Amino acid sequence: MAAVLPECRPITYCVYKWSSYSSIYVPENILVDKPHDQSSRWSSESNYPPQYLILKLERPAIVQSVTFGKYEKTHVCNLKKFKVYGGMSEENMTELLSSGLKNDYNKETFTLKHKIDDQMFPCRFIKIVPLMSWGPSFNFSIWYVELHGIDEPDIVQPCLNWYSKMLPDLYREQEAIRLCLKHFRQHNYTEAFESLQKKTKIALEHPMLTELHEKLVLKGDFDTCEGLIEKAVSVFAETVYLFGGWDGTQDLADFWAYSVKENQWTCISRDTEKESGPSARSCHKMCIDTTRRQIYTLGRYLDSSVRNSKSLKSDFYRYDIDTNKWTLLSEDTATDGGPKLVFDHQMCMDSEKHMIYTFGGRILTCNGNVDDTRANEPQFSGLFAYHCLSNTWKLLREDSCNAGPEDVQSRIGHCMLFHTWTVISPVNLKKLSRNNLNILETNSIQIKLESSISAAVPHVPMTGFTQRATIDPELNEIHVLSGLSKDKDKREENVRNSFWIYDIARNNWSCVYKNDQSVKDNPNKSLQEEEPCPRFAHQLVYDDMHKVSLHFWFSFSLP
Repeated sequence: MAAVLPECRPITYCVYKWSSYSSIYVPENILVDKPHDQSSRWSSESNYPPQYLILKLERPAIVQSVTFGKYEKTHVCNLKKFKVYGGMSEENMTELLSSGLKNDYNKETFTLKHKIDDQMFPCRFIKIVPLMSWGPSFNFSIWYVELHGIDEPDIVQPCLNWYSKMLPDLYREQEAIRLCLKHFRQHNYTEAFESLQKKTKIALEHPMLTELHEKLVLKGDFDTCEGLIEKAVSVFAETVYLFGGWDGTQDLADFWAYSVKENQWTCISRDTEKESGPSARSCHKMCIDTTRRQIYTLGRYLDSSVRNSKSLKSDFYRYDIDTNKWTLLSEDTATDGGPKLVFDHQMCMDSEKHMIYTFGGRILTCNGNVDDTRANEPQFSGLFAYHCLSNTWKLLREDSCNAGPEDVQSRIGHCMLFHTWTVISPVNLKKLSRNNLNILETNSIQIKLESSISAAVPHVPMTGFTQRATIDPELNEIHVLSGLSKDKDKREENVRNSFWIYDIARNNWSCVYKNDQSVKDNPNKSLQEEEPCPRFAHQLVYDDMHKVSLHFWFSFSLP
């Protein structure tokens, strides 16, 4: 099994120093989560720098994330912009985060920089520097802070040794040179810039940014700059990845990338298993972390004839797009507190919190005794959260076979999408088909049932099996492509294509396309002559930049 770090957990700290008047409610000198108490906060004297709050950890730790609590209502003193620094001394700190809070009452968790060249580094001090409040000319308030990470001495001490020995000679020197390069370029000291960069061979930034600076700032070549930006978009945003599947005879282990702009497939690997990646499989799921450019894959289907205790291990892999490398995160997620081996499940990614959610799917089991009816009953997986930084799983909801109206039953044939603070799951329930939506509110890694939106109104998509959905977070819309009816007796009557849009804010469905001709109505003319034939168990992705949905082998532009 791959090495597993200890679970990311809360780190104890004290309020060590601040720059101005403080109104902190600090029993034991620790910020307390009291969203209903106006006095339970740190407040600055003004909104002019320097304003800061320094937290001192009980002992050195790898600080991986920070959570900010807020007042129970929106507040003008909430931090619209802030920076977080960390280090072993308050005089020498590294920038860990530059971000801002939403002006609401929900807690927000942010991932902190905790690695240098893939090596974790420890912190003893965390410095929070407010830069802007939501209310103009208002002072800054920090209501509550929670730090998460690793503080086990066995893990931290080697990192501390590396930090103390290598950092002064390597990282600090590199950072100092980068600052010099930046200064020389900003003041147009071209010869000094080129001489220092040539001698040290330290890159100031990504080569594409360097080229953009040259063409835009130095030469004013706007046409070339536009081409560079289009190239950057095509490299980082317009690529579809395909891994594995079943060709009708066998499971596949090939890995492909499709360039939307160039309309061209590129084979990344003919056999990922030979490159320390996952073996051939089908009915698996993948999700992508667009921020860190990483792809995760989980699950697979195995024929009952080849199932045994060894083959039912649920492996879990991550692919790094930039380095073109696979990493085995777990040989068996079930032994690490995650789901058992499943297929036809769903996964979605919260890149901001670096969390993956997986829900439902059929659990594969060994062939039991034919006389044991319970062993032959289908089993379904529940709702799990995976924290990418700590490589830890957490069960949020078990399979609820007898779920009531306030709970969500596990299922197959559904789809699941992530949008800001919600996990949205259009459902097909086990052997029953239902056309409703469930919204699950996420709070850090905790999830609670927020509401169930009934679609039992006239103008809604027809109940189907394995319909596919995508989301446009900017437009606040869900797009649904119909699947086949689960009722085999009526399937010929219901084989029609339809494309629907659900407005999340208005709780309203609208049909943007529908082919009213069924196969039964027109048996002599194949729908596939004009458009893909109706199907189920297909896949659909969405390009929210260009407002285009991509179905395997065809695209659909939204109006």
